[in-house]
Amino acid sequence: MRRADRLFEIIQVLRRASGPLTADRIAAELETSKRTIYRDIDALVAQRVPIRGEAGVGYVLERGFDLPPLMLTTDEVEAVALGAQWVVAHADEGLAKAALGVLAKIAAIVPEDLRPVIDDPAVGTPPPRRRDDDHVDVARLRTWCREGRKLDIGYVDETGSVSQRIVRPFMVGYVATVRVVMAWCELRGDFRVFRTDRMTAIAFLDARYPERSVALRRRWLATRREKLARAPSTA
Repeated sequence: MRRADRLFEIIQVLRRASGPLTADRIAAELETSKRTIYRDIDALVAQRVPIRGEAGVGYVLERGFDLPPLMLTTDEVEAVALGAQWVVAHADEGLAKAALGVLAKIAAIVPEDLRPVIDDPAVGTPPPRRRDDDHVDVARLRTWCREGRKLDIGYVDETGSVSQRIVRPFMVGYVATVRVVMAWCELRGDFRVFRTDRMTAIAFLDARYPERSVALRRRWLATRREKLARAPSTA
């Protein structure tokens, strides 16, 4: 690996980390020596890259530091192109327009040799399918998730049972065939996943729910991890 590439990768490794990383861990990830990492980090600090290090703890990249988009690799640009295609095919109109805007911005700043990765990508996703949830304003639903506001929904479950519920939405999920809303259901007193195409009615309430939406998301994700950990292995 060229030194310039290695310096870039060190920044990427530190950026992805959730806490301090030791030179040993960075060296193991980049398949080089600890001494080389010491030298490279000294060089980055000399170039005013805000890396803090503490003996016995590790290195941290301070928040707010970013690299210009021109440093994107081919794989990274291809990943963005594929992700944008998927969003255009499966997300709501607002996110689809945003995805096309991101592609246009990246296309305007990447080197000329990377333009074909965006203009004529070698990766793709199936075309969008017709959906049966046109009566649901998914863009507004995303806003209610961010702001922590309640919904009053009419819902038909998989057995055909009809119910009216007050729910606390915290996440919108986009999958290949349906869109779903993850929420705390006040009727059931538990987390539930609601398909938007099974909502017979939806009222966007002004009332905010007690918890922050991020707290509900974290609790839901924690319960999902626990269920997966308890699930029997199929190997």
